[in-house]
Amino acid sequence: MLDKTPSATRRVPLVIATVAVGGLAGFAALYGLGLSRAPSGDPACRSAVATAQKIAPLAHGELAALTMASAPLKLPDLTFEGADGKPKKLSDFRGKTLLVNLWATWCVPCRKEMPALDELQGKLSGPNFEVVAINIDTRDPEKPKTFLKEANLTRLGYFSDQKAKVFQDLKAIGRALGMPTSVLVDPQGCEIATIAGPAEWASEDALKLIRAATGKAAAAL
Repeated sequence: MLDKTPSATRRVPLVIATVAVGGLAGFAALYGLGLSRAPSGDPACRSAVATAQKIAPLAHGELAALTMASAPLKLPDLTFEGADGKPKKLSDFRGKTLLVNLWATWCVPCRKEMPALDELQGKLSGPNFEVVAINIDTRDPEKPKTFLKEANLTRLGYFSDQKAKVFQDLKAIGRALGMPTSVLVDPQGCEIATIAGPAEWASEDALKLIRAATGKAAAAL
């Protein structure tokens, strides 16, 4: 009677190797769906990466913390409400370069940053650019409106998301780690650059960078 034990023994490493390879493949798939999913590779966003490379030398001084897009990334079609309470989407602003900002009244750096955003909106808003500052207070809907009124911040449009889903949507792609968060978005809805924390958006550094991002640098210099 033949001894089958050696054959069975030889199969053990093969089984282990198969399990190991399968495990690595599963991990790679999970990782691909997790942290590494942010770069979507959308061909429509390649121009946004080119814009990021073009304006990168201007990200200094007041905007030194700005992180330029290094891979094509289409942002989620964020949903929120306008001042009239009607639904709005990020795609409603297609055709414009946007500075999408998330803020809340409980966030001290956010409140300090708002006057600069209001000034930026007043100086550069138009057919090619807009500041979309989305409030994510989840309790008293009148509190952020009162804050803007008392601070005389009248040039910013009022946008809100009382469920703070916009924060979660950006967090899911690694673009919202805290408050405030700002994302510079190209006319196709693609990331150009992101900054975690406040910035002096009304500074000359910021104005030059935004103008360059919208293709208006030559006219401004």
